Amino acid sequence: MLFKLKLMRSGWGGIMDSRHGAVTITFCAFFMQVFVEASSWWSLAMNPLLIPEAYIIGGQPLCSQLAGLSKGQKKLCQLYQDHMQFIGEGAKTGIRECQYQFRNRRWNCSTVDNSSVFGRVMQIGSRETAFTYAISAAGVVNAVSRACREGELSSCGCSRAARPKDLPRDWLWGGCGDNLNYGYRFSKEFVDAREREKTFTKGSMESARLLMNLHNNEAGRRIVSDLAHVSCKCHGVSGSCSLKTCWLQLADFRKVGDALKEKYDSAAAMRLNSRGKLVQVHSKFNSPTSNDLVYIDPSPDYCVENKTTGSLGTQGRLCNKTSEGMDGCALMCCGRGYDQYKTQLVERCHCKFHWCCYVKCKHCSRTVDQFVCK
Repeated sequence: MLFKLKLMRSGWGGIMDSRHGAVTITFCAFFMQVFVEASSWWSLAMNPLLIPEAYIIGGQPLCSQLAGLSKGQKKLCQLYQDHMQFIGEGAKTGIRECQYQFRNRRWNCSTVDNSSVFGRVMQIGSRETAFTYAISAAGVVNAVSRACREGELSSCGCSRAARPKDLPRDWLWGGCGDNLNYGYRFSKEFVDAREREKTFTKGSMESARLLMNLHNNEAGRRIVSDLAHVSCKCHGVSGSCSLKTCWLQLADFRKVGDALKEKYDSAAAMRLNSRGKLVQVHSKFNSPTSNDLVYIDPSPDYCVENKTTGSLGTQGRLCNKTSEGMDGCALMCCGRGYDQYKTQLVERCHCKFHWCCYVKCKHCSRTVDQFVCK
């Protein structure tokens, strides 16, 4: 373990009579039923118990109900209960960014339920799966690093990153920055735990998928690290900025998503060699770095619904009639055509600033055309 483990114990004291006991049993039975179908730690993003108050119930019983966690992840849950809320927030941040980046694609990062989250499509080692693993790992780094800075976690605080060598000598280094070092290490420990616990025959497809997942998890974390930057604040009389205080700050997560989307577009197809290592299918291209995404399977057909692959199809998706890109009706609808509808769009209008200090708007409605794939 990279961390000093702290076991948190709590009991069920205070349940003194049968009525309270019945309520507690009903409560536990309900959430056990909800959690039992979880198959990935991503389900923490959909988990209604990920609030600090939930952990007064008792850490170990609660963590053992999170069926989406591996054995090692459950142990970390038990020992770092206050981290679990932010792991869930990190997963949710990753999912939202994934849905934003793929909003105009045939596969749009849809969540299908609260347990498996993305469904069977993640069982295929495609470039979409590669992106999902990377953006989720990046989300955990982001959430945990910032939780440290905000004082939300008992085992970390502000960043202790070394002063950059190129920082001017008269600028101060030491504002409360995002604790990237801790967030990076904890994400690696928690997110990678499931893969590191598995053992597969060397050279098997299962081992190839394991190596793919670990590589893409690391790529997501490295993008967050590479985009972190020095942020400064001016001090001085009348804003003269005669003195600056600087600290380490993570980039806005949209920049992380944009960077990983570029890595998705240039992801490398990989295969196992005779030594059980991942190597590039097309050797004429440059080998992928630790910051690049890799995949081992071709993407499934996302045009039509397929319960075997988990594809939801594009029937019923909105498309842009005038676009020639992936969001255009020709490509989004896969040649099936589209239907046109009239709909009322309500939006804010005639906004005015009132002293002091608020903006008041009216609501206007207009009729617009919408195009939906057949």
